[in-house]
Amino acid sequence: MSKFEINEEIIRTLAGLLDETGLSEIEYESQGHRLRVSRAGGMAQQFYAAPPAAGTAAPAQASALAAIAPAEADQPLVGAINSPMVGTAYLASEPGTPPFVKVGDMVTEGQTLLIIEAMKVMNELKSPRSGKVSQIMVSDGQPVEFGEPLLVIE
Repeated sequence: MSKFEINEEIIRTLAGLLDETGLSEIEYESQGHRLRVSRAGGMAQQFYAAPPAAGTAAPAQASALAAIAPAEADQPLVGAINSPMVGTAYLASEPGTPPFVKVGDMVTEGQTLLIIEAMKVMNELKSPRSGKVSQIMVSDGQPVEFGEPLLVIE
């Protein structure tokens, strides 16, 4: 990796983009070096999760994948609640607090199941129906894709 030299022109350009776009933070990466510029006093709640090591799957993801037989992989899960967006799933309102739901919990329509962070916005995922949580297919801090099954409500 080459020595990291601070380029004031890039910092000024990124700061200008913050002003133009109204963003609170912007990140730039080049040649393996990463630079983040953010506004002071931002109220955004931030969570950080390290990605799994290359070639390994997160434990919940691995168990969820193992639970789906190859023949069943193309068929949708009955009762599955899918991700409405790309983002990062959080099972609790903040680190160290109990999760919104656990396997075996009874939920009611409109109850918060988890949070998906997308572009520094915390989006509550509400239950579309009442029922029993039979499976949670994501782990806390896991990146999720649009349409990915997150949990199953019977």
